[in-house]
Amino acid sequence: MPKLTLQFHGTRGGVPVCDLNYLEFGGNTTCISMYNHERERIGILDAGTGIRALGKHLCKNYPDQRDIFITFTHFHWDHIQGFPFFEPAYDSEMEIHILTLGVKRKFTGLHDIFAAQMQEVYFPVALDNMGCKFNFLEYNDITALFQGGTISSIPQNHPGGSFGYRLETEDFRLVICTDVEHGDEIDEEFIEFCKGADLLIHDAQFTSEELQNRRGWGHSSYDQALEIAERAEVSQLIMTHHDPDHDDAFLRTAEKNCQDRFKDCALAREGMKIEM
Repeated sequence: MPKLTLQFHGTRGGVPVCDLNYLEFGGNTTCISMYNHERERIGILDAGTGIRALGKHLCKNYPDQRDIFITFTHFHWDHIQGFPFFEPAYDSEMEIHILTLGVKRKFTGLHDIFAAQMQEVYFPVALDNMGCKFNFLEYNDITALFQGGTISSIPQNHPGGSFGYRLETEDFRLVICTDVEHGDEIDEEFIEFCKGADLLIHDAQFTSEELQNRRGWGHSSYDQALEIAERAEVSQLIMTHHDPDHDDAFLRTAEKNCQDRFKDCALAREGMKIEM
């Protein structure tokens, strides 16, 4: 039996897309779930629009789950805009822990971040009236979810800041680095952070040509993600945070080109599961 099942519920960056040409890779914005089989605990990374369907799935299939951890890489709209539609948050018996694991608590005032987007002018239900019990945490520990493992974070170059995460246990090494912009050369510290990962999930929003005109947007190219996977000697690479202008045909071509260079790689698709 796998120790951890990871699933993509949103793979898009920037803004959700609804179009017949976006069905294969999906149109929802960033959301990843992680199910710890040993502890029977559910963790979520980011709350883009993909968290809406995930919430319905949890209510139907995990009715006895009474607490959920949601960890954030950062708080841009495409990573929090699904939160008001997360069904478990309306359950009075549910406890939801919201946290960021960034170094030196760069992100503070978590309650206010989520309350702001749910003011009456934006949304009919206020954060404090959703129903569940919220715990807003800002610390560098998540042992309640991954006992026996270690989690480390790395600050990333992104407007407003973001963090990449590394989860390491006796059985596997998982690194997730989305919403990160590299310079002309990949920093050696970043390579070391990803070193030897069994699975690296990395931002790859642009082609190298597109990136030239999008400096400062806070994202990476396919070539940069591949370079990191090669230099860090990772076993598998999944690229995500797809640009809203890239339809299924575009992404299929990009994926094939990437696989010609690095065999064990793929572009994330909504619903994709990876067992570790």
